Amino acid sequence: MVVAAAIAAAAFAASRPGYAETIDSVVAAVDGTPITSNDLKGAAANPAGPLGNIAQPGFAVPTSDDPQEKLEALILQQMLDHESLKYLEKLDEEQVDRYLQNVEERNHLTDEQLREQLKTQGITYDAFRANIRKQVAAMQMFDREVRQKIVVPDSEVEAYYKSHQDEFGVSEEKYRLAQILIAVPEGATSEQTAEARKKAEDIRKQAEKGADFGELARQYSDDDSKSKGGELGEFAPSELNDQIAAAVAGLKTGEISQVVQTKYGFHLVKVEQHDQPGVPQLAQIREQIRDKLASEKAKAAFQKWIDEKLRQQHFVETPDQQAGTAP
Repeated sequence: MVVAAAIAAAAFAASRPGYAETIDSVVAAVDGTPITSNDLKGAAANPAGPLGNIAQPGFAVPTSDDPQEKLEALILQQMLDHESLKYLEKLDEEQVDRYLQNVEERNHLTDEQLREQLKTQGITYDAFRANIRKQVAAMQMFDREVRQKIVVPDSEVEAYYKSHQDEFGVSEEKYRLAQILIAVPEGATSEQTAEARKKAEDIRKQAEKGADFGELARQYSDDDSKSKGGELGEFAPSELNDQIAAAVAGLKTGEISQVVQTKYGFHLVKVEQHDQPGVPQLAQIREQIRDKLASEKAKAAFQKWIDEKLRQQHFVETPDQQAGTAP
């Protein structure tokens, strides 16, 4: 047995002078892969994972100071890692690229800034990307094994809506907006102005055909918001430029304005979300409620999958448990 052999070797080595201070003993093994005392210490020193606040790898990050709970969390993480290898082989690089892009957007980083931040943490970009691939594989495993099997019937959605009206009420009108700005320099000629307008119109046509608005913003926008995919934040109608306010007034969530001219140039404005005072109709938030209920059900379903399937498919050894499943 992996653990038994490792413990015997550790006991022999510990008899040597000065060794007790440097020993890294095996405390468990999953499918023959050891978990060491240093792994436990590492989990305590860096519970957010090796990538700090840039990304949160894995499902089972230890949150307790109790050594047994840390060990159980690391065993579970090891089992999840081993299981997700089945999905790792099926990934294509485009999936990894999209996830990396989302990481950059969530952290408001350009690709260059991400690489620089990784460097300051002593992490190579290749190592970071490899970790991202594991995360994407783990997410696909969770989606396939758990999330896709969750069913939330309309009756549950409707019941939740009726009993949680206060949760959906909006006290004041708000817009969450993104934009693409094609700047027009001060003193521009009529030809320059016409060229800028045409560029904005062409970009709008791309968006209408399904091009991602955030990608278009990063590629074409002259506004500082381009690094965030054009995201501007939330605004009350009174906080908006008059021309912009008029352009978005009749738009629904997800729609894009016509080209709007201001003193800064030509704008395309996307309504990411439009909250109006009162309680929205069920039809407007049905899928939002369904996602919320599905996420709640998924927590219990995930634990059930771990207990009834995952633990049965992986071999775990601990010092006081030479064979069997995880504690």
